[in-house]
Amino acid sequence: MSASSDLLDEPSTVAVAFGARLLSSDAFKVLFREGMGLVEETASYLDGDGRTESRVLERTVALAYATESMRLTTRLMQLASWLLIQRATNEGEMTLEQAQEERAKVKLAKPVRPTSAEVYAQLPERLRDLIERVERLHARIVYLEKQSRLDLAADAPISPVQDQLSLIKTAFGI
Repeated sequence: MSASSDLLDEPSTVAVAFGARLLSSDAFKVLFREGMGLVEETASYLDGDGRTESRVLERTVALAYATESMRLTTRLMQLASWLLIQRATNEGEMTLEQAQEERAKVKLAKPVRPTSAEVYAQLPERLRDLIERVERLHARIVYLEKQSRLDLAADAPISPVQDQLSLIKTAFGI
């Protein structure tokens, strides 16, 4: 029997790090460009046409516009931070440990929209479009983050005893 057939006959115990592969793939590069483009597009809109559009809104809708634009900007900055950290990791500018530490600081909480559906529908169409596109970007990034955490969990020691032994060995340099 050849070595290659032996490999096929034995069950594989090597897990494929799906999240890590996805984060370092061309798909991530596309996601990065899309995310950064969305940051630029949103900033341009809010500083230009959005400012003009917000001036003609009735008071309640204008307040919702201000609230939603602040949420949108905050969410985008969190997503951009996550993307930049991941790109730095992919390019070898950060270690995986540094990236995990930095990504832990990024808040990827589920977007909240307390604005009523009635008032939200009165916001400028372009703002609503940007909000919805950022929500889709957010969902994709949360998915990637979960996948990368699953990869890390798969690499972690299975037994709590093994985990403690590893900590002891690290502490005493064994």
